[in-house]
Parts: sequence; C-alpha cells; structure tokens
Amino acid sequence: MSRQAVQFQVMWNRMISILEEQAMTLVRTAFSTSVREAGDLSAGVFDRHGRMIAQAVTGTPGHVNTMAAAVPHFINDIGPERIYPGDIYLTNDPWKGTGHLHDITVTTPVFIGAELIGFFASTAHVVDIGGRGYGPDGREIYEEGLRIPIIKWVERGELNRDLVNIIGTNVREQDQVLGDIHGLAASNETGRRRLLETLAEFEMVELDSLAQFVFSRTTEATMAALGSVANGVYKNEMRVDGYNESITLAVELTVSDDGMHADFSGTSPLSEFGINVPITYAQAYFTYAMLVALAPELPNNYASLFPFTVSAPAGVILNAEDPAPVSVRHVIGHFVTDLCLGAVATALPHVVPAEGSGALWNFQVSARSADPTALLPPVELLMFNSGGTGARPEIDGLTATAFPSGVMTMSAEATEQIGPIVIWRKEIRENSGGDGQFRGGLGQIIEIGPVDGYQFEFSAMFDRVENPARGRAGGADGAPGRVYLDDGTPFATKGKQTIAADRRLVMELPGGGGFGDPAERCAAARADDELKGYVG
Repeated sequence: MSRQAVQFQVMWNRMISILEEQAMTLVRTAFSTSVREAGDLSAGVFDRHGRMIAQAVTGTPGHVNTMAAAVPHFINDIGPERIYPGDIYLTNDPWKGTGHLHDITVTTPVFIGAELIGFFASTAHVVDIGGRGYGPDGREIYEEGLRIPIIKWVERGELNRDLVNIIGTNVREQDQVLGDIHGLAASNETGRRRLLETLAEFEMVELDSLAQFVFSRTTEATMAALGSVANGVYKNEMRVDGYNESITLAVELTVSDDGMHADFSGTSPLSEFGINVPITYAQAYFTYAMLVALAPELPNNYASLFPFTVSAPAGVILNAEDPAPVSVRHVIGHFVTDLCLGAVATALPHVVPAEGSGALWNFQVSARSADPTALLPPVELLMFNSGGTGARPEIDGLTATAFPSGVMTMSAEATEQIGPIVIWRKEIRENSGGDGQFRGGLGQIIEIGPVDGYQFEFSAMFDRVENPARGRAGGADGAPGRVYLDDGTPFATKGKQTIAADRRLVMELPGGGGFGDPAERCAAARADDELKGYVG
C-alpha cells in the first residue's frame, strides 16, 4: 500500500470519528427525547457534488440512507451560484428529505477560502410539526403539518428570523422544535470545524481525492460481497396490518453483475391514510437489509449504496407520491427490511433471520386538560418502544430491540420527566417469542396513563396485531401484539383516540418469529427460558 493510500485510510477513519462527534453534539444539544434519548438522527459528510463520503455510527438507516439522496436536492434547489460561506439550509420535504414532515434535515456547506469543498448534513425527528400532529389520520400531506421547502436557515452568517417565526408559529412545541433545529446546525458546525482542522493537519485543501479513494475501495468491497448471492431473481411477500385492513408487500429482487434491483410490483395500493411510504424510504431499508446481510462491517457511503436500485408502479403503498399522506411512513417502511431479507433467505440460509416485530410501537400523546375550564398547558409526548426481533440462524432473537431502525428506547424516567404521564408497567412479555431451535425475541408490556388532571389524545400507529412475525425454517410465529384499556375496552391500533383521565392504556408488543425446528432446541436453553420467566 502506498504512503498516500495509508494517509487516506487514516483520514477515512478520522472522518468517521468526526462524524460521531457531530452526532454526539446533536444528542447533547437536542431538546426532544427522541433525539437525546433514542438517537433518532443521522449525520454525514459529503463531497462538493453531494455524494456521501461517510456517516456516523450513531443513527438510523431511514435517516442516513435517505439523507444520502437528499444533499444533491439541496445543491440543485439552492443553486450552486447561491451557496456561500456561512450558509445553513434546511427542509422537511418528504420527497427531498427523509420521507415525512417530522424529520428536519439541515445541510451546511464547507469552504476553504472561496472554494466549496463539501457539505455536512444531519437529520433529526422533531416532536411536532403542526397540522394534525404525528399520526396516520391525515388524508393529504397538507393536513400533516408545516412543509418547509429547501430554504436558507442562515445566509452568510445571518439567521433567517422570518423562517424562525414561521416555524415557531406553526408548531405546538416551539422551544423543542426550534431548539432541535439549532442543535442540528450546531452539530454540522462541529463537523465543519473538525474537518478543516484535519485537512490542515494533512496539508490538503480539497476532499475530492479522499472521496475517490473511499468510493473506489467501497465499490470493490461491495461488489465482492454481492458475489455471495448468485445472479437470478428472488421473490417474497408479506402481509401486514395496514390501517383498516391487511395489506400485501411484495418484492422481486434481481441480482446481476452490476448490482441488485428491488421491484415492488404486486404491493397493495396506496392507503387513504398516512401510512404510505415514499420510495426513497423504501429504498433506504432495502439497501440496509442487503448491506447488513452481505457486508455488515463495511462503512456506509455513496459507493456502498450505489449498486442497490428500486422501482415500483405508481400508486402502490411503497411508492407514495406528492401529495399522498406519509406521516407514519415508518410503520410500513420498516417491514421492507424483512421483506427483502426474506427474498434472499434461500441464497443466504445461514444469514437471514426470521421475521421480527418490525415497526416501532411509538406512542405520540397530546396531553390536554380533562376539564375544559382548567388552564393546564398543553404538552406533546413521544416515546419509542420495540417488540422482539426474529431469531437468527445460530442464536435467539433480541428482546425489546428496534430492528431495523436501531433506535434506542427512551427510559420511563426520561419520558415522565417531560409531561403529565406515568408509566405504570414496563416489563418483558412472557411467551411472546416464537418457538424454534432458536427462540424469537420477546416483546414487552407497557402500561401508561395520564396524571395531574390531564387526558390523552393518543395517535395509535401499531402493527403486527393481525399479522404476527413469521418463523423461518420450521420456527413458530411470534406472538401478535395487543392494545386495550385497563378496563378491557378494545383500543384501535391506528388513529387518534382518547385515554380518559381515569384510564390507562396497555400495550402488549409483538414478539419475533422462531428459527428452526422447536424439537431441536436444547434442554439447557429451555431451562434458561423458564428460569428467566421468558416462558411459562
């Protein structure tokens, strides 16, 4: 390896460290618990053409892989001639950002002197963006909140106070939302300063040569990894709950010498509700599925994403187009990973796990006074929760773990600290993992309720209630989810409903499917499950 190649390898590693510092800056400065507790964010560095050179380890595939496609939109919409030192840009456009209005993407150009050399970008989920609030009930994007086109948040160091006022006036949690945008900008600035320090240390004045090194090495490694799946066509279908009726997700993967293409023909039509998925978000979770199966240690960048392409007919739920409602696109979009992994399971039988619970069981609560004459301040609350993952070919599934999003669960204490809520119960759900030679991960049981004179307007966005996670290779299905009030009243799994001041909501999260014949599970593993209370 040449001296320059060694230097570039060191710089590549340094770049990932810089990005992790960028992400941690966002975590430390965030106002929303979804960012500071759950890590629902992304951070990346891009060359001057908008190609992602590297990403932070902290973050979610839905943010990172869509953000990788977003930065070229910033360049095109702002216009190369209007990109200045000291600028900061932002958007939450679902089709130019990360798939729904609740994600803010902020992009900052990097200059050396008068020369543009690259960009830093970051994304975070904000607690509110106006409109109906975070939930699936909208019938058009216009109902779902404030849509911000790609626009300058700061121009040449001058904050756009008109934009600040527009955003602040249109959201319920002004301090949290504006605070998180400032945190995104601060995280990019951290990355920009560290990058300039690194380039000065290595006596470089551009990023193009490093980017070319990263892309060439990554292309070689990605194509080598793709060689483990024989050329051909692979298919799979899944049934998931949808809004009022179950829907079908279908994929046909075509593997060739040039890469892998996913076509979603055969998928159910668009929903009239906000569970639809922009195709960029579906592509993000397809690409993630293939990379974790084929090259889990490979750093993610433009070149690792490039060989994976997607298509879908207009009007299917995985190809939502403007102005379709897409507020909770994660509910369906997260299933794309298991859908695509299932397609290549025959080619990778010792890699692909059973299906898992998939979509997060987020709860979004608008806490309002139970007595309309009382002057209690309104509060928005958001908490992420996860069921079990599918069992893997050689090990049990993970309990109460977010896959494929990778976000962390917010603690009960952090959630209770920001509003009038008590989490009365949060425990592993017995018997929820699918049986098999390797057991599916278990779900959890969460019981919540309002306090201090409040009631909850609750936006349900749950799945895997009618259609549990399927086992693989003879493993049993995971347990389906359940949702009900503490007095036994059924609770719908999608849409806005009320939790009265004297009631609690009980959520039994789904488990992951099992892997392999249950008769082959070893006696010691079964004894351990009984000892820990996983089965009974």
